[in-house]
Amino acid sequence: MDKPVCLIDTESDGKLCVQQSALQILQQIQQPVVVVAVVGLYRTGKSYLMNRLAGQQTGFVLGSTIESQTKGIWMWCVDHPTKAGTTLVLLDTEGLRDVDKGDSKHDTNIFCLAVLLSSTLVYNSRGTINNRAVEELQYVTELTECIKVKSSDEDNDDSSEFVKFFPSFIWAVRDFTLERKIDGKDATEDEYLEFALKLKPGTAKQVMEYNWPRECIQTFFPSRTCFTFPFPTAPENVSRLESLDPADLSSDFLEVTDRFCKFVFHESHVKKLKDGITVTGRVLGHLAKTYVDTISSGAVPCLENAVIAMAMIENESAVKEGLEVYQSGMEKLKDSFPLELKDVSSEHQRLSKMATQAFMKRSFRDSDGKNLKSLEENINKHFDGYLCQNEQASKRRCEDLLSSLSEPMTENLKQGSYAKPDGYDLFCKDLEDIVKNYNSQANKEVKAEEVLEEFLKQKSVDSKAILQADKKLTEKEKQIKEETEKAALLQQEIKAKEEKQRQLEEKMEAEKQSNEERMSQVKEKMDEELRLQREEAERAMDSKLREQAALLEKGFKEKADRMTQEVEEFKRQNDEAESNRAREFAVMLENFNKRHEDSMAMMMQQHREQMQAIQPKNARCSEEIEEAALLHQEVKATEEKLQQLEEKMEAEKQSNEERMRQMKEKMDEELRLQREEADRAMDSKLREQAALLEKGFKEKADRMTQEVEEFKRQNDEAESNRAREFKEMLENFNKRHEDSMAMMMQQHREQMQAIQPKNARCSEEIEEAALLQQEIKAIEEKQRQLEEKMEAEKQSNEERMRQMKEKMDEELRLQREEADRAMDSKLREQAALLEKGFKEKADRMSQEMEEFKRQNDEAESNRAREFKEMLENSNKRHEGLYGYDDAATQRTDAGHSAEECTLFRGNRGSSPPAAGNQS
Repeated sequence: MDKPVCLIDTESDGKLCVQQSALQILQQIQQPVVVVAVVGLYRTGKSYLMNRLAGQQTGFVLGSTIESQTKGIWMWCVDHPTKAGTTLVLLDTEGLRDVDKGDSKHDTNIFCLAVLLSSTLVYNSRGTINNRAVEELQYVTELTECIKVKSSDEDNDDSSEFVKFFPSFIWAVRDFTLERKIDGKDATEDEYLEFALKLKPGTAKQVMEYNWPRECIQTFFPSRTCFTFPFPTAPENVSRLESLDPADLSSDFLEVTDRFCKFVFHESHVKKLKDGITVTGRVLGHLAKTYVDTISSGAVPCLENAVIAMAMIENESAVKEGLEVYQSGMEKLKDSFPLELKDVSSEHQRLSKMATQAFMKRSFRDSDGKNLKSLEENINKHFDGYLCQNEQASKRRCEDLLSSLSEPMTENLKQGSYAKPDGYDLFCKDLEDIVKNYNSQANKEVKAEEVLEEFLKQKSVDSKAILQADKKLTEKEKQIKEETEKAALLQQEIKAKEEKQRQLEEKMEAEKQSNEERMSQVKEKMDEELRLQREEAERAMDSKLREQAALLEKGFKEKADRMTQEVEEFKRQNDEAESNRAREFAVMLENFNKRHEDSMAMMMQQHREQMQAIQPKNARCSEEIEEAALLHQEVKATEEKLQQLEEKMEAEKQSNEERMRQMKEKMDEELRLQREEADRAMDSKLREQAALLEKGFKEKADRMTQEVEEFKRQNDEAESNRAREFKEMLENFNKRHEDSMAMMMQQHREQMQAIQPKNARCSEEIEEAALLQQEIKAIEEKQRQLEEKMEAEKQSNEERMRQMKEKMDEELRLQREEADRAMDSKLREQAALLEKGFKEKADRMSQEMEEFKRQNDEAESNRAREFKEMLENSNKRHEGLYGYDDAATQRTDAGHSAEECTLFRGNRGSSPPAAGNQS
């Protein structure tokens, strides 16, 4: 702000009102605020001090006439010069006892608002602090009638608690000309103030009237400081003080002004509400509106009601702010949908933590946890919505992918490419390629299995039509392929359900981690609020003890005794308030845990329902494994017979080949001998013919030639006949062998026809059963992991219980030590009283110690009982959460033996046979 604005003004009917423009400025200030308000008689130079605190020469209006320039309360917000991240709010109030107003009630209201809104109150006066100056501060005595601490104590005086919440007090004495001497000795400014506030002994009415405003100042403002300002300049220049050059001002005045500003900057604390709640600019605006509306309605401002009203406003806004943090982050993530569930859950946990942190930073007094519950429910509701959107995006992407991959198949269906022999096998191959490509591209999509399941169900209609139209396949083969397709659909359905189960477990884990993080933040917030409440009570107690000591030192024994009673009552109220606060926190934590347990129980119910849905399929799998085992045994026996027949046929074939080889060798040998015999006879005749020709018997030689020709013809014919006989014998032999082999082959075909349906069915069911058995193992492994997780959670809970018990024991020990120290102090005090001869006081001290001991024992007993109940409730909740009946998740394959389960593993290797691996 470059200049002050009016925060609280007076309407035409005389009622106070808050200016909306000023509230809008405060709404923008999210930082803690140090609020310095100045009050005092009109025309005493209050505005000059505020300008100097703002670091400016001008700003708040300085009057130069007898008329008051400041009306209502004006506000100037600047950056704090020494405290980073803090805003300094300066409040310049309307001058008191202005002759133009004629309404003392208006002055009282202005003074009360300055006290209620500030963390440092500057009272500005002129001259000296004499009796008249103190009497002019009569508004202090009226605070008990104008301000209430608790709404329930409407008829009781609760002014003793003002010390907890009232601002520190600075008395600025302007135009001070006297020497600061007390009993002839130099005195500091603070000593001067305390001397002026010194009480007179006695109980006379005049003395009581003299002491009353001083007692109020001492009681309500334990932190008191005084600054005495000399004349700033010559009287004729005072009217233009803001325009004077520093050289024209008194050096002593400038020195005090500088000390005043430094003191305010370094010693003024951040404004806090009841229970140590830090005030921001936004909260300050709400406070001003609440207090002004209450005063204007004729009611008395109540600190407790104001805190409750602020808590309602701020907590509702804190829920909205936390939700905005979560939503803005998830909306950015939404642009990247679809994603894996673990990525969405991880971002949900991170943003949920940030949202809770934003809520915790702004909220206060959320004792019942209602607003935190609202934030949690809204976050979970939005998380479910984002999960649904991510699933829809995943479903669209998977459907588009399947549509793209299945376009060639769709075109083939339109053209009738599968309506031919072998069309079904071609269709199955194309479908298998589509599924393979789909799984490689969509394996991380959250809806991948579910969309594929729906796709396969749709294609099963086309598959059945193509299967029935394929004329190449026999009825048995069609039945086998139909059963195979059903098994594939069942397998895909199980995979889809397992994916849902896995996603549910991921969601449960995310919910558990989010809950643990929220619990941690709630615990930190609770500890911080209890610490602030305890510090506030300790500061107030120290103030009262100092005041009591001062009264005893000055000889006001009766007032000191009354103060002792006030201190005891004050301590009792603080202990009760702390105990109530701790109880509220315990209830809130218990409710928080209960909500988490209800949520986890609901998820566990979903888990059980999903396991129960898978159970019938597991039972079916067991039946099929048993049936497949029997079929496999039958197939094995038939295969053994086939093997023996094949061995017999192979032996017969080899024996026949050997006989054929030997017969051929014999035939070749006989033909060779016959040919050699003919060759020898031919050679003999040719030699005889040659001899006849040589001797001149030509006629005989010619006849010999004819004989040789006839002999040769006969030999060729005999050889040809012999070869034909051998050929016929071989043909007959081969025919007999072929007839024998044909008979064996017929037996082989008959056995194969008998075993083929069983073998196919066995192979199919063994394969399907093996797959289902593998799926059961995977489900059992998930169940085992879940049980391990539950066991880990149980151990974690036990560890938390142990740590909680240790913390409880430690707190009880500290409480006991504190009580022992207090008791020791009282015993020493009693001993001192006895030593000085104050027996009556020592006796009263004994009674006090007995009461003190009784209260401590009772408090310790109550604390122990509360801790015990907390532990029992926590254990009971844990047992209730994890003691459910898990019968639905037991194994369902007990219907077959270990031998049956390993039947196709022992003889055929680690995997069952495929449908085509037949003998």
